This record gives sequence, structure tokens and C-alpha cells, in this order.
Amino acid sequence: MAVTRSKRQATLIGLAAVLLWSSIIGLIRGVSESFGATGGAALMYTVAAALLWLTVGPPRTRALPRAYLIWGSVLFVTYELCLSLSIGYANTGRQAIEVGMVNYLWPSFTMLAAIAFNGQRANWLVVPGFLVAILGIASVLGGDQGLDLAGMAGNVRDNPLSYGLAFAGALIWAAYCTVTSRIAQGKNAVTLFFMLTALALWGKYQFTDGETMVFGLKGITYLVLAACAMGFGYAAWNVGILHGNVTVLAGASYFIPVISAAVAAVLLHAPLSLAFWKGAAMVCAGSILCWLATRGRGARAPAASQTRT
Repeated sequence: MAVTRSKRQATLIGLAAVLLWSSIIGLIRGVSESFGATGGAALMYTVAAALLWLTVGPPRTRALPRAYLIWGSVLFVTYELCLSLSIGYANTGRQAIEVGMVNYLWPSFTMLAAIAFNGQRANWLVVPGFLVAILGIASVLGGDQGLDLAGMAGNVRDNPLSYGLAFAGALIWAAYCTVTSRIAQGKNAVTLFFMLTALALWGKYQFTDGETMVFGLKGITYLVLAACAMGFGYAAWNVGILHGNVTVLAGASYFIPVISAAVAAVLLHAPLSLAFWKGAAMVCAGSILCWLATRGRGARAPAASQTRT
């Protein structure tokens, strides 16, 4: 009974990580509005790295496989730069939410990469799953009209940098999951990766013109909440994955896009159309279909511990 209770508690802690990560899009945008896209992200990852140092522990580089240390660092840092800056560079709160949805293509891309490069076996569901996810993003970007190619093209032309970074981030995270699942040997260097991300952002900030930081109550509140959501999210997820029900956690993680959009809409005061919600649901459904396509087929897909925002 104690073991069951412990597993249930660990699962609940893991589910808390899903909720924490679901708030990231709105919180990152709130931080960027006060401190700038680059400066805000640098502050956020600095505080999150400190929290991870306290909760997960300091990095032990000597215990890490060399290949994981190199490739994991490069891919993780690059992804986090794409994620934070794509949201920070968005022109409006609504656009930040749309950019965040583009980033959530990564589960589908991850499954395709696992099939192509890790020998993951899958059934025919992976094809409609991927197509549904892509159509969902097209519906999100089409605005209030839903699947509207002209509207989608107009949205992307309005801010190609943000949308491009988000799409690149989805591809990069899929690569990170695929590569590290083979070379990490069960190790976790997330504290080190967050520290490197913070350093990279501070380096970029030194060459950024025109960004000013406004240290007001609102900005500091968003900063603390965003750093806690990231830092404690990873810590809670590790507990859930190691000691909880992995199947429940993996399934719950695929609903992050819808929960994230709902939270961001409230935080950013950005009302979303019915067409947006249909598109968000399609992104979730596509990811779930891709996941189901690999169930019980000699899975060598990326470990569930690689899931994130």
C-alpha cells in the first residue's frame, strides 16, 4: 500500500509539472514585456538555473558522457534560445500564443525522427497523426477564418522571425530528444544546460541595442513565476518520471498545447477564436496519434523524461 501511495504521489507531482509548463508561454511573454526579449530571457534562465541548482543539484560534468555533454548542450541551448526569443519577439499577446503553438509541433517531429533515425517501429497512424498536427497549426495561423492559406501567409509575413524561430525550435527539440535518448546513458544535465542558456543570452544581450529593463512589481512577479515554472517544472517532472506512472504522465503531456493556450489567453488578455481552439485540439490529436502509432512496437522512441514545454 505504501508503494502504491508513493507512486500515486509521484504521479501527482509529475502532473504538477505539466501544469507548470503549461504556463510558460504566457509567463515568458509577460517577462519580455518588462525586460525585453533578450534581457528578460537572460534573467529568467539565470533564476531558473539557480532554482535547478538547489532542487536537482549542481552539474557533475565528469559523470556525463562526452557526446551527451557536447551535443546535448548545443541542441538544448539552441532550442531554449529559439523558444524564448520567438515569444519575446512576438508583436502581440495573440501572436505569442500562436508562436507557442507552432513550437508544439515538436512531439510529432520527435516521433518522425525516432522512426527515421532510431529504428522506432510504427503503424499507419503516424501519417494521419502528422497531417492532423500540421493542419491544426495551419488552422491556428489562419486567424479567425481557420484553414485560410492567405490569412496564414499574412500572419507569417507579419513576423517571420518569431514564427521561424518557433518552427526551428520544434525541429531542434525533436533532434535533441532523438539524439540524447541514444547517448545520455540515463544522465541528466539540465542544470548545466540552463546555466549555458543563461550565459548565451547574456552574451547576446551585450550586443542588443535598444532593450531596456524596467524593474517594476509586475515584471519581477512574472520573472519569479516564469523561473519557478521552468525550474520546479523540471524538478517535478523528474520525480514523476522516476517514481510515478510514466504512461499517465506521457499522455497528460500531450494536452499541454491546449492548457498552455488557455493560461496564456488569461495572462495576456488575448481572446482566442473558435478556429484557434479547433486548431489547438488538432495539434494535440495529431501528437497523440503519432504516439499511439508507436505503442507496443518495440519502442525505441525518446524517453518520456525528455518531454517538456
